[in-house]
Amino acid sequence: MRIAAQLYTLRDFLKTPEDIDRTLQKVSEIGYKAVQVSGMGPVGNEEFKAMADKYGLTICATHVGYDDLVNRIDEVIEKHKVWDCKYVGLGSLPKKYQTSREGYSAFAREASEIGRKLNEAGLKFIYHNHDFEFAKYDGKSGLDILFEETDPEAVDFELDVFWVQAGGGDVLEWIRKAKGRMKVIHLKDYVVTPDRERRFAEVGEGNMNFRGILQACEEIGVEWAPVEQDLCYERDPFESLTISYNNLIRMGAKA
Repeated sequence: MRIAAQLYTLRDFLKTPEDIDRTLQKVSEIGYKAVQVSGMGPVGNEEFKAMADKYGLTICATHVGYDDLVNRIDEVIEKHKVWDCKYVGLGSLPKKYQTSREGYSAFAREASEIGRKLNEAGLKFIYHNHDFEFAKYDGKSGLDILFEETDPEAVDFELDVFWVQAGGGDVLEWIRKAKGRMKVIHLKDYVVTPDRERRFAEVGEGNMNFRGILQACEEIGVEWAPVEQDLCYERDPFESLTISYNNLIRMGAKA
């Protein structure tokens, strides 16, 4: 398994092609050798690939909009082919599906169809969770419904360990449950401040069992582990990504 930088962490520094180039350079200088694309401003597909290549960065995965997956899937496929990127991610369940079992079931059907189209192109659809998928419907969580009702050949998962923890899930149990259906995972830490505020934290600076998480990822064959921090609070996000990188390397992770 190799770590990567989730560019959503740096979204405020990705507004123009010039910003993107400078940001990729900084990410490379930290030590990352791969990125996940999300939160990026307009840039040509070939232009972005050339930037990534210039700084020795593999484009390991993406997050794309659900509307693009439904209505512009040929363009999505073309972009990923140009980027030599296999994993096509959806960052969240569309809101219209989030509040009922029927919604989750409907999404599972649609996601399976999208995943089959991506499979035909040699790509793989991956779904990224938050905490709301742990709400239960007739005793079963939304995430359980997605695991059970999506086509296992067409839909993989991209568990976010922070959001599993925030939803009350057992992180190691969910990683192992995803065996055979997860090649990309999101790493971010969870901390509680003295005034009881729950916050995102740099990996290794919070309360989560990251040595256990890394071991479980290796056990099930995860390929990529993008580091994401939705909010960096007191620190510059480049500094936060540096802290996470250094801690992960000390724990034995590979860039």
